[in-house]
Amino acid sequence: LTVLNAGRRYLKAEDLSGKVFVTSGLGGMSGAQAKAAVIAGCVGIIAEVDEAALLKRHKQGWLMEISNNLDHCIARLRDARKNKIALSLGYHGNVVDLWERLVHELDTTGELLVDLGSDQTSCHNPFNGGYYPVQLGFEEAKQLLSTNPGKFRTLVQESLKRHVAAINRLADKGMFFWDYGNAFLLEAQRAGANVEKKGANKTEFRYPSYVQHIMG
Repeated sequence: LTVLNAGRRYLKAEDLSGKVFVTSGLGGMSGAQAKAAVIAGCVGIIAEVDEAALLKRHKQGWLMEISNNLDHCIARLRDARKNKIALSLGYHGNVVDLWERLVHELDTTGELLVDLGSDQTSCHNPFNGGYYPVQLGFEEAKQLLSTNPGKFRTLVQESLKRHVAAINRLADKGMFFWDYGNAFLLEAQRAGANVEKKGANKTEFRYPSYVQHIMG
């Protein structure tokens, strides 16, 4: 319902075939995103750093495909988008790399390959394994978290700034991004990322919340 309503409200579209939804998280509640994309009829690319979570969703049939290769992900996205094929593709990697690759595609080809975007990393718990920084691989990041939590925290905040910078670039070209109630925008703001709404008070963000703006 969230994906469908986002399409209706922001894309003015009842039919999401050929539309692309990019997000992250295939754990607890976030695992439903892959199935939601296919039910809605769009192309869903969902990033997940934890291979165990990715494999679990694939085994359950919630994810149609898995890839750890961004070139392959972009090729599959283009094909499914062009042919209006419903697809749920799990990218085994950091969502920041995925967002930055989409910016690269925009800069080099002029194509905006994503229509809808969100995030379901556990940003309510960003410094204790809820969000993994793009600068490190998953296992390396887990090791750093246990040995040097202060450094881990710094890397998370740097990663959040890169995360938002890529989203802002795509949103400026017409992608519609929303907050999934996971404190992503709040933690990004605390990290110094540009998420404040121009002309509004500091408690308002440039992107809407799914509760008030999409489901409400």
